[in-house]
Amino acid sequence: MSEQDLKAILGKLQYRDDAKVVQQITEHMKQVQARMAGVKHKLAVMSGKGGVGKSMTTVNLALALARLGNKVGVLDVDLNGPCVPRMLGMHGQSLTITPEGAAPPVGPLGVKVASMDFFLDAASPVRWKGPMDLSPVWLGLMEMNVIREFLADVMWGELDYLLADLPPGAAADKPPVIAGFIPDLAGAIVVTTPSEVASDVVQKSVTYARDMGIKVLGMVENMSEYRCPSCGVESELFEGNTQALCDALNVPLIGRIPFDRTLAKTFDKGNPLLDATYPTIKKYQEIAERVIALVDYKKVLAQKL
Repeated sequence: MSEQDLKAILGKLQYRDDAKVVQQITEHMKQVQARMAGVKHKLAVMSGKGGVGKSMTTVNLALALARLGNKVGVLDVDLNGPCVPRMLGMHGQSLTITPEGAAPPVGPLGVKVASMDFFLDAASPVRWKGPMDLSPVWLGLMEMNVIREFLADVMWGELDYLLADLPPGAAADKPPVIAGFIPDLAGAIVVTTPSEVASDVVQKSVTYARDMGIKVLGMVENMSEYRCPSCGVESELFEGNTQALCDALNVPLIGRIPFDRTLAKTFDKGNPLLDATYPTIKKYQEIAERVIALVDYKKVLAQKL
C-alpha cells in the first residue's frame, strides 16, 4: 500500500489524523524496504488448513536451502501459536536488542529466526486486547503492527531466502498482509495433505492468494504416506489425489513427504534431524532444489516481460 493509498483511505474518515498515522506507516514502510533490501528471495509458506504440517515443511525447507549453501531466515508469522523456535531447538532464546535494531538468534545451519515465541513464557498465550465492540478491528491492526515490526526492526542482514511461515487459516487475511509488507515477494509455497477435506480448503486458499496477486510457485504434499520407523516401508494414509488438485489449479506438485515418526519426534523435542542422508531429509532437499529452480525461472521470466 502506497502513501497515496493511505491518504485516500484516511481522507474518507470523519476524523483528523492527529496521530500522524500516514507518517508513521510511511516511515515504517521505508524501514521495511531498507531491511528487505538485503534479502534476495522472499517466500511465504501457507496452507489455509491447520494440521497439515506447514511449519514442519517451512523448517525443513529452510534447513535444506541452508545445506545448499544459502543464507536463510525464517519469519514465524504464527503469532498465536509460534512453534518454529521449538522445532529448531531455539526455544528460550531471544532477539538481541541494539541501537541499530533487533538481531535474530541463529539456529542450526546458520538459519536466522524471528518469532513471537522469543517474547513469551512457556504457557503464556498471546492476548489481543481492545474494546469489545472493536475487538476484530483491534486484533487485525495489532497483528499487522507486530508483523510490520518484525520486518522493519529485525536485522536480517544479507539473506538468499527469507521464509514467512503463515498461521493456519491464512487464506482469510494473512497473504495480503504479507504481500503488502514484504517488497518483491517471490511467491508462495502451499502445503497440503492428500485428505479430501484439506484439499477442499487448500483449493480455496490458492484461489484467494491468486486473487490478491500472490504467485503460487508450487505445492507440497505432506503426510503422503506413513514411513514405518522399524522397516522403512511406506504405506498410504489418505485416499485423496493431490496431483489432480495441482493439475486443476495449474500448480506444480514439487514434492511428496511421508509422515515420518522418527523425524516428527526429533523436531517435536527440539532436536532437529540434520542428517542429509536420511531418506525424508533427502526429499526436502529435492523440494529445495525445485524451489530454487522455480524462483530463478520466475525471475528470468519477469525480466523478459
